[in-house]
Amino acid sequence: MAEPARHLRVRDLQEKKLRGEKIAMLTAYDATMARLFDRAGIDALLVGDSLGMVIEGYDTTLPVTLEAILHHTQAVTRGVRRAFVVADMPFLTYQLTVTDAVRNAGKLIQQGGAAAVKLEGGRAVVDIVARLVEAGIPVMGHLGLLPQHVHQLSGYRMQAKSEAEADQLVADAKALEEAGAFSIVLESIPAEVARAVTREVRIPTIGIGAGPFCDGQVLVSYDAFGLNDESVPPFVRQYAQLADVLVEAAKVYAQDVRCGKFPSLDRHAGNGSGK
Repeated sequence: MAEPARHLRVRDLQEKKLRGEKIAMLTAYDATMARLFDRAGIDALLVGDSLGMVIEGYDTTLPVTLEAILHHTQAVTRGVRRAFVVADMPFLTYQLTVTDAVRNAGKLIQQGGAAAVKLEGGRAVVDIVARLVEAGIPVMGHLGLLPQHVHQLSGYRMQAKSEAEADQLVADAKALEEAGAFSIVLESIPAEVARAVTREVRIPTIGIGAGPFCDGQVLVSYDAFGLNDESVPPFVRQYAQLADVLVEAAKVYAQDVRCGKFPSLDRHAGNGSGK
């Protein structure tokens, strides 16, 4: 009899880096998608504040609340048996005070069932990272393009393009590692900068628009599988066009309903439940 699946842990991800094994990560927002990704063998799932854009219809991640992330984290964790689940900490849930950060991160772990939280920033948040780690909460960092800083950055643009900016980013990564972060997302930075960070830190780096040299990759699932039929970042590889499949299937369903082909009497009679 096969052994039951075991949830991946922080140490499993760190050991993948040591062995040179790439980490596959996707965003997930509900139990059904989480279950499918888990079945596919995805290592880690991020309940990202990107849900503000792909689920709630906002232009940025800034309106996302802790309650929204908590709700979706609970759904995702109910859907997985193996994948490591990380919950994003929304805007202003950790920047005000360390006490707020611990309280809010604790909810995502204790009530949401997440294995870790992710927060944005470098040396400015190292004290928060250190306190969360002291409280027993694993922390994933996030450097480069910081979506919660979109107004300060004047849009979603590649970061760390100058030598000084690259040096600062490497220093931020080291500071996060020193503070106890177990991994760092690197978003929208030059591939060579991501390579330098990956070499300089002992913890796994997870790239998104940061080239092939990171220890793993993460994509917004709605982008990767063609569910987002509007603007898609240029670095995304689309592995399916599910929006087209769903639209066509919905058209066929609507046509069947309108012309009386669904439901059919014989199918209904054969279903004892009546459902």
